Amino acid sequence: MALTTTASRRAREKGPSGWLAVPALAFFLVFAILPLIGVLALSFTRWDGLSEITFDGVSSWTRVLTDELTLNALWVTAKIMLFSFIVQAPISLLLGVFTAGAQKYRAALAVLYFVPLLLSSAAVAIAYKALLDPNFGVGPGFGVPALAQDWLGNSDLVLFVVVFVIAWQFVPFHTLIYQGGVRQIPVSFYEAAQIDGAGRVKQFLHITLPQLKYTIITSSTLMVLGSLAYFDLVFVLTAGGPGYSTRLLPLHMYLTGFKANDMGAASALGVILVVIGLALALLLQRLGGKNANASQLEGA
Repeated sequence: MALTTTASRRAREKGPSGWLAVPALAFFLVFAILPLIGVLALSFTRWDGLSEITFDGVSSWTRVLTDELTLNALWVTAKIMLFSFIVQAPISLLLGVFTAGAQKYRAALAVLYFVPLLLSSAAVAIAYKALLDPNFGVGPGFGVPALAQDWLGNSDLVLFVVVFVIAWQFVPFHTLIYQGGVRQIPVSFYEAAQIDGAGRVKQFLHITLPQLKYTIITSSTLMVLGSLAYFDLVFVLTAGGPGYSTRLLPLHMYLTGFKANDMGAASALGVILVVIGLALALLLQRLGGKNANASQLEGA
């Protein structure tokens, strides 16, 4: 009996068995690592999707890296990533702090804020495409000339329209993350600050923001990496147009593979997309420091 108790105590001290991670690792290997290896191998071949696959060396990589459309796609992706982050980050943070309150009206507003989160990206794109139609959309319908312009056909405006639609759909998701982070902050911190005479602004700057450090890192990582996966929304909303104004990297990969029938080049673009995503994820995690996974609460 004593031996059994000692063994169970040692097992608890060592933590859960590493064998529990085997199913997850197997799933990751089959559905992530092996397909990625296949895409990498395919990037060194020539294939139109129908005929026989032939080895082509680095020809696909040479074409991709010297193609002006690839450079344009990288630039468009970078702009969407930057602008969407600038728009989403502060709005999500402020809404998350606001909806974390205990008042009933805030809970009711939180439900309205989260409605876009329930819709698919394709449905959102179809809805906004109809709303922004210069002939039958919101502008002509309400007789507002300022809203009746061709928002999706103007190369100077379309990128900002795409960023707006992205923010409208995904701000609720990041608001939910910040809401959870704020509710983990002990109320005693704010009570002590009130006793010292700190107002709401000072409490936000000196308590809320520092305590949300790792929440901000997590949200920012998801926000930035999400910019590499806006294919469906942009494809339905603008199809990459007008011209190449919104042809971001995932869309360029799809059009190269399934429209130009160049699977080798499309695979090379896919590898580039994965490398960029991993590099950004590692960079953002480094910003959180070595203890990014630790508790952000003092004394916890």
